[in-house]
Amino acid sequence: MHQHLKIVGWLHLVFGALGVLSAVLFGGFGAIVGLFSGESGGLMAGGIMGLLAIFIGILSLPSLLGGWGLLNYKPWARIVIIVLSVLNLLNIPFGTLIGGYSLWVLFNDQAQQILRARGGERYSY
Repeated sequence: MHQHLKIVGWLHLVFGALGVLSAVLFGGFGAIVGLFSGESGGLMAGGIMGLLAIFIGILSLPSLLGGWGLLNYKPWARIVIIVLSVLNLLNIPFGTLIGGYSLWVLFNDQAQQILRARGGERYSY
């Protein structure tokens, strides 16, 4: 089960990093559109793209944090990844696969015991 926890941690870490990367690229493209467009519509489109990039980046941060936490056997990371996994179930097809696999791993009794043993007993499930 240790290996499954590591896989789930890496999956969420990688997809969080991809989300942050896409936010940076999307924001950069929005800045280019806003700067090089001489019209107010281009400025507005660039501003909207920038806001969406910030939104995407903020949504990706919990995945990075939860993935890091699982890789370091932090008990609180289980809750973060469970919430993200439930939300990912709606993200067909890859999010559904990752979310389902993550939930299967994190609701396993052995995984809970590993996180409790490595992370301390102050968290109860």
